[in-house]
Amino acid sequence: MRNFVSVEQFTNEEIMTLIQRALAFQKGEASFKTDAKIVNMFFESSTRTKHSFEMAEHLVGANFFNFDVGSSSVNKGETLYDSVLTMQALGMDIAVIRHQDSNYMDQLVNLNIQIINGGSGSGQHPSQSLLDMMTIYKEFGYFEDLKVAIIGDINHSRVAMSNMYLLNQLGAEVLFAGPNDYFERNFEQYGTLMSVDQAVQEADVVMMLRVQLERHADHGASFTKDRYHQEYGLTRERYHLMKDHAIIMHPAPVNRDVELADELVECSKSRIVAQMTNGVYARMAILEWVIAGQVKEEY
Repeated sequence: MRNFVSVEQFTNEEIMTLIQRALAFQKGEASFKTDAKIVNMFFESSTRTKHSFEMAEHLVGANFFNFDVGSSSVNKGETLYDSVLTMQALGMDIAVIRHQDSNYMDQLVNLNIQIINGGSGSGQHPSQSLLDMMTIYKEFGYFEDLKVAIIGDINHSRVAMSNMYLLNQLGAEVLFAGPNDYFERNFEQYGTLMSVDQAVQEADVVMMLRVQLERHADHGASFTKDRYHQEYGLTRERYHLMKDHAIIMHPAPVNRDVELADELVECSKSRIVAQMTNGVYARMAILEWVIAGQVKEEY
């Protein structure tokens, strides 16, 4: 069995194969069908990831089910392991899981059900990272020496964790910007910290991040929304510093007029809506890859 849990498990060649398959699905040049039984288990809120997995599952013909955390025995103290064990016992082949524990996968290594990581705490978001790479590749056709700025609450963002690693591996130059309190110095192995203005001016891709208030002990109390926007957001003024060919990305949800000025969400440089669309096809490629696996792999 194959498990899709982390970007670190893939070589560049494997990532490019997944991107090419996603693009082929999007263009209608490839198809894939399965009768696999898939359960979506989202222990944290989700709009894009959950529903794009559902759409991908629908498009490949899978039988998919949604695990309702609110009405489940989780409220009676059921552990994640036992919830997933129950899904296995009921005949599910694959579990797509989002969980607040950054290392939840470690609890599930002895189960005989395939795992797709739909987001793990502040740890990894590999399916989002794949659709982001697909979006960048579709725009530029390469990664080598592209400058990608990751701006905002880097320390608490699983998207940032996956993307900084994968972009670095693919040969892009990563630029970091945002509040110093939201940045760990060990991230400098993947890129360079600079001011927001400098990052916006230099970048080919400006990737903005939401402040992860739910992961802050002080709930981000050190900033008002307006102050954060002016100091660290992509304002109208900063937008005009961008290169002509540069694009804007954001994993969403977007806090309009906080990390990104409202009118920039759907502006000509924005690829935020395209990211959402690309997510369906990237997740189709993930499903195909997982289902095609025959031998249990270490992760």
